[in-house]
Parts: sequence; C-alpha cells; structure tokens
Amino acid sequence: MKKIIVTKDAPAPIGPYSQAVEANGFLFISGQIPADPSSGEIVTSGIRDEARQVMENLKGILIEAGIGFDQIIKSTIFLTDMQTFAQVNEIYGSYFTTAFPARETVQVAALPKNVNVEISVIAIKS
Repeated sequence: MKKIIVTKDAPAPIGPYSQAVEANGFLFISGQIPADPSSGEIVTSGIRDEARQVMENLKGILIEAGIGFDQIIKSTIFLTDMQTFAQVNEIYGSYFTTAFPARETVQVAALPKNVNVEISVIAIKS
C-alpha cells in the first residue's frame, strides 16, 4: 500500500506527480528544485542559495513524513554545470551528520524552470 505525502513546506508539484510517496517502509521524494514553497518563486541568488533551498524543501517533506536526513539511503543530484559541484556538495553535506547516503551526481542539459540544481532522495522509515 502506498501513502502520498503532501506538505506546504515544499513546492507544490508542477506536473502529474507527488511530492513524495511512502511504500513498504520506504519514502521516495520527487526531485526538488530551488523554489520557495510560500511564494513559488525560483531562488536565483547563486548556486549555494539554490542548493540550500532544495535541501530545505527536502527537509519539509522529510518532516511531514516523520523522519530526518539520517534516514536518507540514496540521493541523486542533477546539475546543469558540473563546475558548481563543490558548492552544492558543501551545502548538501551540511545537512548530514553521519552515515551518508549512497549518491550520484550527474550533469544534465536542462532542468525544470531552468534551475541549476535538482535533488531527489529515497529514505527508509525505521
């Protein structure tokens, strides 16, 4: 059985998908972009601010699901420019304390709403 997770602390979906789906003890969070959930505006003040907004959006969904960053087991980072990897990695890493999740980072030609970073995660509910 699956449960749809919805929170106002992350941007509303811009298509036919859910912010997150809980199924069989796992939480699958859709890719989050640097959109401010209260205004819907895209953060464009630099890659660090963009990455921080993405992580805050993920945090809002995790909190709604009743878990934290320590329960993320897999993440995927999408960047439009691999030259921003170090800055994004620094912000990303600041949200974890131990037992980092498995991860890949890939450069893509474009992302929704012309953002520079998108992150999706899978967490375990334990």
